[in-house]
Amino acid sequence: MNDQIRRIEKALDRFLPETDALYKTVTDAMRYSLLNGGKRVRAVLALEFCKLCGGTEEEAMPFACAVEMVHAYSLIHDDLPCMDNDDMRRGRPANHKVYGESQALLAGDGLLTKAFETALSPEALRTVGAERAARAAAVLAFCAGERGMVGGQCIDLETENQVVPLDVLRVKDTGKTANLMMAACMMGCIAAGADEERVEAAKDYALHIGLAFQIRDDILDVVGSAEELGKNTGIDAQNNRCTYVSLLGLERAQEMVDAYTAAALDALTVFGGDTAFLHDFAVGLATRSK
Repeated sequence: MNDQIRRIEKALDRFLPETDALYKTVTDAMRYSLLNGGKRVRAVLALEFCKLCGGTEEEAMPFACAVEMVHAYSLIHDDLPCMDNDDMRRGRPANHKVYGESQALLAGDGLLTKAFETALSPEALRTVGAERAARAAAVLAFCAGERGMVGGQCIDLETENQVVPLDVLRVKDTGKTANLMMAACMMGCIAAGADEERVEAAKDYALHIGLAFQIRDDILDVVGSAEELGKNTGIDAQNNRCTYVSLLGLERAQEMVDAYTAAALDALTVFGGDTAFLHDFAVGLATRSK
């Protein structure tokens, strides 16, 4: 996985090069957040599902980078004062603390549009063809839009300081967190030319690890170390956010993490290849400390 991450970082740098143009400030701000480390969970998932379906890393890489760009844009916007108002991200000052709110907003916009430029780049078209590239880009657009990540953020804002039922929390977290993982896994399969059954199984796997990931994130906000996580902890309680932990307590929240992880592992049975990495990946997310 570390080798994969190094290749992903190199590709991200290539798709978003430095520039001395008059718009250098926004490019620098884009690169600041895009290349500021991170676990690269979504990109790795795209590469792994492509490989599992008989494809190559080269075929999946533009889509792996595209989903990382969308993720980076979402983090920039999430941290803005009008959203979550967070000052730290991945152990460094949030984008708007470095470049100001206006440039941070533009950097997020730039990364979102750069994602689709990357998914439909000459490299993507050359390696997987126009039809697969277009389908993969459409999946990413759906998962990032108002019926996906943007919709989840909308629900988050509208239910702020409210206690909501678990089913509403699930819809919100499916939108905010699981949808980009779903996009990554599905795009990996599409890049490899997988059939519909495997694309849907990848979507199911991603849905469940996405929900497990978010609940584990809620748990770590209570019990985690700010130094290890690279961001402030206790933010949910300070902002009166309704989370799985606030509704269920730590023990039952972890039980839900384990249940969603089991469902994700069950989805892998559709694939005939070696799923050991994806199995261990799901388990690792469920037990992570950062």
